[in-house]
Amino acid sequence: MNAKQAAGYRAAELVQDGMVVGLGTGSTAYYAIEKIGERVAQGLQIRAIATSNASEELALKYGIPLIPASEVERLDIAIDGADEVDPEMALIKGGGGALLREKLVAINSDRFIVIADSGKMVPQLGQFKLPIELVPFCYEWTLGQLKRNYDVQFEMRTRDGELYVTDNGNYIVDAAFGKIPSPAQLSHELKMMTGVVDHGLFVDIADTVIVGYEDGRTEMIEKKH
Repeated sequence: MNAKQAAGYRAAELVQDGMVVGLGTGSTAYYAIEKIGERVAQGLQIRAIATSNASEELALKYGIPLIPASEVERLDIAIDGADEVDPEMALIKGGGGALLREKLVAINSDRFIVIADSGKMVPQLGQFKLPIELVPFCYEWTLGQLKRNYDVQFEMRTRDGELYVTDNGNYIVDAAFGKIPSPAQLSHELKMMTGVVDHGLFVDIADTVIVGYEDGRTEMIEKKH
């Protein structure tokens, strides 16, 4: 069992009968969905909301019942991966392009569980490029404003030679901050900018972090209250 699988499986064991569950996106979340699917096949009764088209397809493959958000006001639990996790449990997410849906699900969950291999644990956020989701209309203006505000490298995300389009029909620019001394401040600044839909900084949202190690061990870190 590798580190990602260990973390994903441990988180899946926290899902209980009757819960409404948010299913994350990415290589670590894949293992959580896989294990939840196994438990559903064994009789676990849950309902779920997926954070991306890819996770939705995976959930359907494993027979996990999916519901529209209109059927519930909040989720009991959400499980998702992260690209970076700092000692305060602030995150960078969005490497897979699903940051907006992931954040919506996370903030509307009673317990947001982050699963990550030990390599994602960092002393300070910013080595992983920060994804920022932009409205396509006049995105060049928004990008120009970002470049004027921050002296870092910005790169529009592409796929197959075309601008990458999220499941919500938006673009993503990846920002190479290198170091982010105040994630909360940067989060607020970016959120206030017209043309920015959202960004991959998840500050004061995670309740639990499950770290997986290559020997199959896991460590559970809880939010300090």
